[in-house]
Amino acid sequence: MEKKRALTLVINAVLAGGLLLGAAGASAHEKGDIIVRAGAVHLANDRDDNQDYSVNGTDIPNSNVEVSHNTQLGLTISYMLTDHIGVELLAATPFAHDIKVDVSTIDPSVGKVNGGSTKHLPPTVSLQYFPMDSASKFQPYIGVGVNYTFFFEEHVDSDLDEFLGLSGGGLEIDSNWGFAGQIGIDYQITDKWLVNAAVWHIDLETDGKFTFDGGTEVKTVEDLDPWVFMFSLGYKF
Repeated sequence: MEKKRALTLVINAVLAGGLLLGAAGASAHEKGDIIVRAGAVHLANDRDDNQDYSVNGTDIPNSNVEVSHNTQLGLTISYMLTDHIGVELLAATPFAHDIKVDVSTIDPSVGKVNGGSTKHLPPTVSLQYFPMDSASKFQPYIGVGVNYTFFFEEHVDSDLDEFLGLSGGGLEIDSNWGFAGQIGIDYQITDKWLVNAAVWHIDLETDGKFTFDGGTEVKTVEDLDPWVFMFSLGYKF
């Protein structure tokens, strides 16, 4: 619900800004412009679609693996192919996530245990459409593109080792491709400086596998489908 409310606020800001600001002011986006934006980017994984995990091939019903949210420094670089079409690369410092494993089906008195941690990088390339006239200081846009989420530095937490009574735990999370949709707003402060708010939704599924000494395996398929929110300051070259 929090993610949906945040997305609603961004969309309302686009509509309200368009009515209030119209096409006033200095020239904004034009063919050949390079726009660099930097700011805070928050990644919120969709926890509603988490699937059951399995232990040595046996599904554990009503179970899930939960991946935490995280905020990092984000950077986008856009190039305007025309006055209305741009291409953008989204990058960020590595996101860090804690992983919790729901073991309540196995032991109701425990609930969730710390399963491990991972980091990832989410480079995303989008083709964007800016509907407003290039003279408008207010530039809402939509975009579609492709994301590649690269996981690394996976670790198993000792809490999971202890709960399972095992040792030597290892974790592998598959990197994967996904489609991305985007909506955003630029507002030109001066000829060069602007402020920006943007939201991406990424269709991302990945496989995770915990392995332990003796051959025990815990596997899960995660529909992460993250929402990515960014607020930034931009400069146009």
